[in-house]
Amino acid sequence: MSLLSYSKHLPCSSCTESSVVVSRGNPSASLMLIGEAPGATEEKFLKPFVGKSGKVLNTLLEAASIDYEKDVYICNLIKSRPPNNRPPTKQEITLHLPWLYQQIKIIDPLIIVLIGSTSLRAILGLKSKITELRGTWHNWNGIYLMPIFHPAYLLRNPSRSVGKPYELTCIDLIEVKKKLTELNSYAKNSNSFFKANTIS
Repeated sequence: MSLLSYSKHLPCSSCTESSVVVSRGNPSASLMLIGEAPGATEEKFLKPFVGKSGKVLNTLLEAASIDYEKDVYICNLIKSRPPNNRPPTKQEITLHLPWLYQQIKIIDPLIIVLIGSTSLRAILGLKSKITELRGTWHNWNGIYLMPIFHPAYLLRNPSRSVGKPYELTCIDLIEVKKKLTELNSYAKNSNSFFKANTIS
C-alpha cells in the first residue's frame, strides 16, 4: 500500500484530506526523522517542519553535512495539527501509530531519529526524560534509532555554549551522519561482494 493510498484512510476525527501532513524529503533516503505533530505553518503548506522549528532543524542538518532534501525523509508521529497546537493525546497517538508504522515499512530506513519526547515515548515506550536518552543509540526492530531534542526546545533555549542543548544536538546529528556513512558503506560493499560472487 502506498503512502498516497493510505492517506485515504484518515486516522482520526481531526484529520481531513486538506489538512493531513504526510512528509517531506526523499522517500528513498536511509535516514528517517520523526517529529511530534504539524503546527499551523505545516498545516498551511502540508509539509512537516517548515516553520521556525523547521528552519532550526535544517540548519542543524546542514551543520552535520546532512542534505535535508536528499539525505532524509521527514514526517511526524501525528499527521494532523491538534487543536490549539496542544500536545497529542494518547488516543490520537494510538490512532496515528499504524500510519507511521506503514511509513517506516515503506521507507525502510537504516536509521531513525526521534525528534522530541513525544515521539520517543510513543516509539520506544519509555518514560525516561529526553535529557537522559538524547544522543544514545537504540535497536528498534533492527533499525538504529537515536532521540534528539526537538527544535522547538532549542528555540526556547537558544544558547550555543558548550554543553547546552543546541550544541548537544549538533553533536548528536554529527554522530548520526557518521553512523549513516558507516552503514551505507557497509551496504554498498556487501552488494558489490554479492554481485561479484554471483557473476563468477
